[in-house]
Amino acid sequence: MVRQEESILVLIPVFNDWEAAGQVVSALDRQEGARNWSVLLLDDGSTEPAPAAFASGLRSLARVSVLRMRRNLGHQRSIAIGLTEAPKFAPSAVVVMDGDGEDAPEHVSLLVERWRQEPGRIVFAERRKRMESLSFRVMYHAYRLLHRLLTGISVRVGNFSVVPAAALPALAASPDLWNHYAAAVFRLRWPTATLPLDRGRRYAGQSKMNFAALWVHGLSAISVFADLAGARLMALAVSLLPVAAMVAWLWPAAAWSALVGAVLLCAQTAAFLLQTVSARSQMNFLPARDASFFAAGLTTLYQRPSTDGLEQLQAWLASPTPASN
Repeated sequence: MVRQEESILVLIPVFNDWEAAGQVVSALDRQEGARNWSVLLLDDGSTEPAPAAFASGLRSLARVSVLRMRRNLGHQRSIAIGLTEAPKFAPSAVVVMDGDGEDAPEHVSLLVERWRQEPGRIVFAERRKRMESLSFRVMYHAYRLLHRLLTGISVRVGNFSVVPAAALPALAASPDLWNHYAAAVFRLRWPTATLPLDRGRRYAGQSKMNFAALWVHGLSAISVFADLAGARLMALAVSLLPVAAMVAWLWPAAAWSALVGAVLLCAQTAAFLLQTVSARSQMNFLPARDASFFAAGLTTLYQRPSTDGLEQLQAWLASPTPASN
């Protein structure tokens, strides 16, 4: 059951991928509850404008708008700006999803329904099945292992999620949001929930996520927990000192190199950890303060015609006729 006062804002970052994004928006328009949804496309400095007929044929969505960035910032930073600007639309909650079809539009209703059960939580889609190539999946699992080893946190979710309006001010005050949205949520320790969902197939075009982009994306997530990673590396380096001493005792010829290597590793790790911890007091980018600088302007592509007058007339005609005296 959709509450009449509820409004959902769907954020979709786009960089020139208008064909796939158009199909996603059309699919959203066909979903149950779409009359309470608005779509905000985050144009990440595209060199190609949205087609003139991009929003043609829409019937249910309340509005489709484009927020253009002054320059290409990347997927995560576009999401950061979108989440910071979202309160201006006064939504009950915000859906974050990709615009290529891999975040299936038919799953939005399921995520929103899961959010309604616990409206204070950020609800993430937990991936059960992925459609990428075998090599891509192997690299992805290698990244998950590295993330778990360095941070102690298992990666199970991506961007596809529902964010309650109450969480938006906290995210806007998090510098970590500039690096990685999901990692920023977990760093905030905001209550979360998950919903197991299969990943869909891309509607059109080619994915821009190659191995290099995947690792940059992964390192961005790990960087949010740089202090934890540094502490774990420091513990590893210290634990190697007894090993180095044992090597020096068993093989005296290797003593010098073993001890020097262990001491240098400890020193470098300690320097990294101190630098990371000191950087926590610096806020080079604060979304609430700086996001508006990157937003070039808002354009409305579609707005559903108002039917308030017609609905009031239909309600009046359906009401009982007063008895005459």
